[in-house]
Amino acid sequence: MERDSLPKQDDTMYMEAALNEALKALEMDEVPVGAVIVCDGSIVSRAYNMTERLNDPTAHAEMQAITMATSRFGGKYLERCTLYVTLEPCAMCASALAWSQIGRIVYGASDPKRGYSLFTPSLLHPKTTITGGIMEKECSSLIKEFFKLKR
Repeated sequence: MERDSLPKQDDTMYMEAALNEALKALEMDEVPVGAVIVCDGSIVSRAYNMTERLNDPTAHAEMQAITMATSRFGGKYLERCTLYVTLEPCAMCASALAWSQIGRIVYGASDPKRGYSLFTPSLLHPKTTITGGIMEKECSSLIKEFFKLKR
């Protein structure tokens, strides 16, 4: 299968969709992280953090989005797809993304405390391409404001 070959200018449009999902999480008093998976130019899944609502530490936006996308396709591999997520995936999500063989990951804000990039070797599939910093300011400020209000 071909990898998702969307023009880079579409990254902002799809990150805005992920940011809208993060706002849904914020409304539910969840850590505001949102994700969308895009395949062949269409959003195939939308998700946001639901760890508090589901009382499940694995209910991260990425995990929810993977489950929805693979269910839709009837298979476990997402090599033609791109994940757009507002925060750099954690180790758990990066490993799940590796198992799904996602073609590309685009994230907004870096996560210097829990992000996958802290791990060497990378937890991601070797063929996965990564783009970071898309709408970084908006994604980062949403997370920072959430935690500022919690403290």
